Amino acid sequence: MTLTLEDVQRMSKPRRKVAGVSAVLLPYRRDGRMDEVGFHHHVERTLSAGLRVAVNMDTGYADLLTPAEKLRILKWTAGITRNRGEFIAGALPAKGKEAGVAGYARECVLIREAGGVPIIFPSGYTATLSDRGLIGFFSKIARAAGKFLAFELGSMFNPNGMMFSEPVLRALMDMPQCLGLKHSSLDRLTELERVRLRDLARPEFAIYSGNDLAADMIEYGCDYLLGLSTFAPEAFRARDRAWAEGDPGYLELRDAIQYLGWVAFRDPVPAYKHAAAIFLKITGGLDSDEPHPRAPRREAWDRPLLADAARRLQQVCPEISTASEAF
Repeated sequence: MTLTLEDVQRMSKPRRKVAGVSAVLLPYRRDGRMDEVGFHHHVERTLSAGLRVAVNMDTGYADLLTPAEKLRILKWTAGITRNRGEFIAGALPAKGKEAGVAGYARECVLIREAGGVPIIFPSGYTATLSDRGLIGFFSKIARAAGKFLAFELGSMFNPNGMMFSEPVLRALMDMPQCLGLKHSSLDRLTELERVRLRDLARPEFAIYSGNDLAADMIEYGCDYLLGLSTFAPEAFRARDRAWAEGDPGYLELRDAIQYLGWVAFRDPVPAYKHAAAIFLKITGGLDSDEPHPRAPRREAWDRPLLADAARRLQQVCPEISTASEAF
């Protein structure tokens, strides 16, 4: 059944407390190596803003990291988050023989042993599965992981991404081990359909919005797991608090975040990670604005656009650092 505008308006949930998770950027140094100090500082900043952290995600270059690098990130994150709640980590096995169920199961065990909750990344293997195959796959993951999150990822982010059919979604909601779904179609109505199905089938099942182009999805019952929040965690904390408190300042915060999302997530969408590094360098959050050596890059003219977005956001959220010459 297609949603109408009236349906959408009725879904609004004012003063709802929002659960926010930030897919933290993995920073790089100019010599092409991971910036461990910058990573530690940025995870600490995110936790201090009251957001949970997610690592080895698309924002953390999950598809470009070696197994050893992903394990290193897990160990770093476990050390930082100890006794501060569970983190989330992407489960994506290496290509080849390890790419099947057994490989995913091993990834889940590693994440669980580090104190995290796995989120099941799409891959070339999962892209080949039918609905029946996907349901069987997730049933096996449920037994291996204990608890996990599913992940719908649009092809604009990753060529192996796919949207789940309603039978697959219902099967996931019927699995007690599956705590929720991260949905990244960048399409509002598709995401709202997931929310409506969740509200009918299993109200406690989390729908984590991955729509970096729609800062208002929290108004309709979505939580979020976003790459955009890694740009300015404090702005998301302020926005979430304003929504929960019924503060009209929410509107300006939402719109400034929305503007940043449209600037940073333009085509080619995967280059948003370089945009995040540039933004964090501009605002004093990182020492280097280098992305992963094999990641797509933004153009030089993106810098003034991102500096303008930073100024707009800082006007409504002064907590954001402005320690750069760009200001």
